[in-house]
Amino acid sequence: MQQDNAIEVRNVEKKFKIYPDKGTLLKEKVLFRSRNRYEERWVLKGISFDVRRGEAVGLIGQNGCGKSTTLKLLTRIMYPDSGSIQVRGRVSSLLELGAGFHPDMTGRENIYINASIFGLRRKEIDRRLSSMIRFSELEEYIDNPVRTYSSGMYMRLAFSVAINVDADILLIDEILAVGDVNFQAKCFQKLMDIRKQGTTIVIVSHSMGQIEQICERSIWLQDGRIRMDGPAGQVDEEYLRYMEIQRQEREKAEKRSASD
Repeated sequence: MQQDNAIEVRNVEKKFKIYPDKGTLLKEKVLFRSRNRYEERWVLKGISFDVRRGEAVGLIGQNGCGKSTTLKLLTRIMYPDSGSIQVRGRVSSLLELGAGFHPDMTGRENIYINASIFGLRRKEIDRRLSSMIRFSELEEYIDNPVRTYSSGMYMRLAFSVAINVDADILLIDEILAVGDVNFQAKCFQKLMDIRKQGTTIVIVSHSMGQIEQICERSIWLQDGRIRMDGPAGQVDEEYLRYMEIQRQEREKAEKRSASD
């Protein structure tokens, strides 16, 4: 792994098994073997890229292109079918709202669980607990079970933990779309501060404005491959132009279908 790189992805491929009608019980699987048939769907088809230490990179593309799968591979939630991924440093991630939270535990208890997953020891969590709670603005609710939290409260708590573990690499998947306007602005500012401190950031978002505010570089994924990799403004502009062409073609096809 090169010294200046925080992440190296080499020829990574990933597939999933899609079952049209999968039985859940053993009896169903034995009696209705046809239900066990599946098709293999390749989500990533040999992607390669590097992310330098301290760099902020945005992953963009249409739904199903492999953006979220790529982040899950980087966090080792799942593993590639072929190729290699190397990551240097402590990784903190915000991939799914409330992932890792136990609904019957309080916000405070979930902070300890999540922070320990990210590699913090008990003493480190004790030292940072007050700042995590303060950033989340959940002081009044921190000792309530998280099942009583709204989606916005989940996001506040998850974000507050993730940004306070002093990670070398921060991975974010669309989570900043949740929450009120003021807290979103607060999160953006915190991300900018983290970026200035030298943290490597990889973010998935459908918001080009969000990408360009945080990232200097974008990687456009399409059909499981990298279509374009370069300065955020240039890549985002090409992606939006492509999406507009696609929209116009769909409208023309719909008009033709309606006239037939």
